[in-house]
Amino acid sequence: MSESDHLAHPPLAYLNAEFLKSSEGRIVRILSEYLEPAARLRRYRVRDTIVFFGSARSVSPEQAEANLESLRQEIEQAGDLTPELEARQKQAEYGTKLARYYYDAMELARRVTEWSKGLTGQHHFIVCSGGSGGMMEAANRGASMARGKTIGLNIQLPHEQQVNPYVSRDLVFNFHYFFMRKFWFVYPAKALVVFPGGFGTMDEMFEVLTLIQTKMPRKTMPVILFGKEFWDEVINFDSLVRWGVVSLQDLEIFHKTDSVDEAFEYLTTKLEKLYLTPEGLEEVKLT
Repeated sequence: MSESDHLAHPPLAYLNAEFLKSSEGRIVRILSEYLEPAARLRRYRVRDTIVFFGSARSVSPEQAEANLESLRQEIEQAGDLTPELEARQKQAEYGTKLARYYYDAMELARRVTEWSKGLTGQHHFIVCSGGSGGMMEAANRGASMARGKTIGLNIQLPHEQQVNPYVSRDLVFNFHYFFMRKFWFVYPAKALVVFPGGFGTMDEMFEVLTLIQTKMPRKTMPVILFGKEFWDEVINFDSLVRWGVVSLQDLEIFHKTDSVDEAFEYLTTKLEKLYLTPEGLEEVKLT
């Protein structure tokens, strides 16, 4: 469009890209990240999700073993285990321990999806993740193996974060604002499964635990921390109780396990009681 045409036919405000990207247009962008996901989830009849959190840096067990073997060959060729190589070797060894959870996440997501697809009535629980790689990919992959819908709530980062190929095409969401992404993690969630992860996983986990502790979402959400070895080493929850900054009852918010069978039983039992029985549905309605 020429300058004269632009002056004669200025763009409508809601089609003005320059305005929408400006600081004045921020509220429109924020509303868009609320309204567009709401409309799309409603269109695809998604009301209930089981959210999987976990590290994007984890890889499959095969890839982790390949990485460790490659490093061993590098050390052998170097002929000397320098401090740098020793640190990399230790990290690669821990990488193989982290990788075992990839298939656990995949299997748990597959099983809860198959269970959900067999339900009748209003509630069907859809696996949701952050949409990227690692544990998130494993969760979406497991759900897709069961031929179920699966959601990816991706975040736009300075270094592009790729959406994994297992997210249902119509349920890929891309966010600019972290707080809007977190809202959509929590709002439709009926349960959460937290696998080992870093700052992002910890941020999301503690925000949800705080919301449950303060009873801000009036619904009850069962929470699983998967990977006892990781959680017991990284976070000393018992120390928080000893120091008096959380109560002993607060530790009942979550359930730690290393077993896919136990996690599946815990999730399905809790969800059936909360959302699939007349007593549970009445309690949900009252809150």
